[in-house]
Amino acid sequence: MCLKVKKLGGLTEELEEELRSLFGERFEKALRTVEERRVKKYVFQPSGRVVWIVVGEGDEYRILPHAMFCSCDDFYFRVIGGERGMCYHLLAWMIAEALSRFEEVEEGDELYDDLMEEWRKTPK
Repeated sequence: MCLKVKKLGGLTEELEEELRSLFGERFEKALRTVEERRVKKYVFQPSGRVVWIVVGEGDEYRILPHAMFCSCDDFYFRVIGGERGMCYHLLAWMIAEALSRFEEVEEGDELYDDLMEEWRKTPK
């Protein structure tokens, strides 16, 4: 579906309905997250390292796109446990990336370790 969104350059009503039927309230939360520009792509220079963060309702969660992983509790307890297909943070990342609707933040490599330590903290 993400390829469809990229190809079309946006979400059609038909795609929205399809995603809504698949993910329900999670899709609504993901779409709101994208609209509020809470998906962030940190690019560290000069290394070019990239870290994706989704700002959730109570914390910031790290997304590992190639592993389809999110650091939120919902991912640990419901996605890994097989109860859900994905958390809304991952869905928000997928939509934001497909639509190129994310905030890109450039930081120096000297901040990488400090920011990674902050993002590794246990969610509140």
